[in-house]
Amino acid sequence: MTETPISTANTATNQLGVIQARIEGAISRFDGASNSAEGRKVTLVAVSKTFGIAEIEPMLLSGHRIFGENRIQEAKLKWPGLRARYPNIQLHLIGPLQTNKVKEAVGLFDVIETIDREKLAAHLSREMLAQHRRLPCFVQVNIGGEAQKAGVPPDACVALVKTCREVYDLNIIGLMCIPPANQPAGPYFAQLAGLAKLAGVEALSMGMSADFETAIAMGATHVRVGSALFGSR
Repeated sequence: MTETPISTANTATNQLGVIQARIEGAISRFDGASNSAEGRKVTLVAVSKTFGIAEIEPMLLSGHRIFGENRIQEAKLKWPGLRARYPNIQLHLIGPLQTNKVKEAVGLFDVIETIDREKLAAHLSREMLAQHRRLPCFVQVNIGGEAQKAGVPPDACVALVKTCREVYDLNIIGLMCIPPANQPAGPYFAQLAGLAKLAGVEALSMGMSADFETAIAMGATHVRVGSALFGSR
């Protein structure tokens, strides 16, 4: 294994510290200082898509263990070897999932954030049973109704959560969204939080490098941060 330069590891530690401080600061501002210390916690998912082992390993050496990847083929090249060296990695699938990739996804990932249709739920249910894994899952909502984005329409979200739970016995813990670019994200995050209450789920995966503090204000439990940690792609 190639040693990671100390300066690189220190940079990763500093970047993680900056983002974690901003997360805690947002919780304090919007929930009150006591909740920041004792109450709500926000999980930082470091989005490592397109970044290689040389960029990821300093984050692992700094103690971070929760990462997000968009593509199964890319994740397969990076994470099995890293898991062998670093314990307790939690890998989130945050990109669209095709049904023919479900077997690989269930074997590789620890959390699936992108369920957006019943057919996918059925495939995941069968494969999790076959692999004896019951992964936490999110339903992805196309919160802006954008044709180019994956996700269930907002008005079908509650029904899909119910179907996933009651028909396919999936462990749906929350909702996930990507708001439209170049528009204020807050109203979309607030809408997702409202849908979560209607669906009876608690977790909200929303907010990225440019808007994660706004997402926290609207109730995010998970934020997906890439460029603010790793730099521009």
